[in-house]
Amino acid sequence: QVQLVESGGDLVQAGGSLRLSCAASGISLWGNFVAWYRQAPGKQRELVSAITGGGTTNYADSVKGRFTISRDTAANTVYLQMNNLKPEDTAVYYCKARVVYEYWGQGTQVTVSA
Repeated sequence: QVQLVESGGDLVQAGGSLRLSCAASGISLWGNFVAWYRQAPGKQRELVSAITGGGTTNYADSVKGRFTISRDTAANTVYLQMNNLKPEDTAVYYCKARVVYEYWGQGTQVTVSA
């Protein structure tokens, strides 16, 4: 059974940092496309960052220079390091993996207070 489990969400003050984890079981994240999305209350889900199978990364303009996506093959986990957090980063963060099919995690809440 395929499972993606996000963790690391928390309440943090503006300017703080968090590291989100997306741990996979049942599939390998190595060499596959993985992305982080977020959804704030009343808003559509939006792409935050992605890493391709070849390791190419991309970021939404709103997080460039502050967020970093990375992959730990041994741990079968993708991370999202978030620095200099802003209140507008508040959202539920989801990871998605594309391994023939698309799989989503359940999300982790990030709340940034002003």
